[in-house]
Amino acid sequence: MRKHRTIEQWQVLVDQQIGSSLSAMQFCKQEHIGYASFCNWRKRLSDPSTDDSTGSGEPGFLDLSSLMGTSQSSGPGWNIVLSLGNGVELRLSQNG
Repeated sequence: MRKHRTIEQWQVLVDQQIGSSLSAMQFCKQEHIGYASFCNWRKRLSDPSTDDSTGSGEPGFLDLSSLMGTSQSSGPGWNIVLSLGNGVELRLSQNG
């Protein structure tokens, strides 16, 4: 049975491993933790550039209201292309 841990719980485990005299693999075996999961979380917790807004799977939002323009003369002529990877694109258009 898999146990789902919080970020705080993973941080405690990483800190415990660092404070122990065990290698990561030995620690994981002793604590019945998946070694790959432990290494993944250790990397995520030690790398400040890896946060929830960059690729963690959590949804993010981008306010596109600034693209709408404020003057009547500019009109609603927006065109948005989202590149989803693997050659897949989502195109949104509004031309008057």
